[in-house]
Amino acid sequence: MKMHAWDKFFQEKVTKILTEKKKVIDIGGGLRALRERGNRYSEERSWIASMIESIDYKILDPVSDYHPDIVGDIHALPFQDNECEAIFCIAVLEHVENPIKACEELYRVLSHGGYCFVYVPFLYYYHAHKGYYKDYWRFTKDTIDILFKKFSHKEVHNVRGALSTWLHISPLGKSKTLVKIFNYLDGVFHKDKSNQTSGYYIFLKK
Repeated sequence: MKMHAWDKFFQEKVTKILTEKKKVIDIGGGLRALRERGNRYSEERSWIASMIESIDYKILDPVSDYHPDIVGDIHALPFQDNECEAIFCIAVLEHVENPIKACEELYRVLSHGGYCFVYVPFLYYYHAHKGYYKDYWRFTKDTIDILFKKFSHKEVHNVRGALSTWLHISPLGKSKTLVKIFNYLDGVFHKDKSNQTSGYYIFLKK
């Protein structure tokens, strides 16, 4: 099956991080690669599990409910300055009260030359989790420039084009046939690189 451009970006950057860095913090367990930890598991991410086994991989979460390695708050991460070799922060920042402070913390604890991989939503449906997290924010490409301006290197890739984004948040978004059609149409009408997108994958280096 043909891989979407944003999925290729995800796979390439995740592989780079997990093969080049030995101590990795996954805030919120967003990699979804382990059945026993985190509130969600994705069979599509099973290829990540073998890489995790050979490194010091720890999940940080604000609550103990889903068996994280570390219970902590992203607004005040429990690490020293420059301590973390790599950080994943996937689909987290929309759920925190102060994303600017959270991003300052990501930068503070990341080591020089360290990697950070982030996902933030833009045109996306409301998805709070009762008793776990609320849903506060959405992020444009301009916001990303502000949040991560201190990092020495930044790569941003949109997730879905404008037409498939509309489909995804509509009642028809679960139709695999329509998803294929709308992804194709995004390419035909050059909407696959539109800023009207579901969200953004971001690869950062301090």
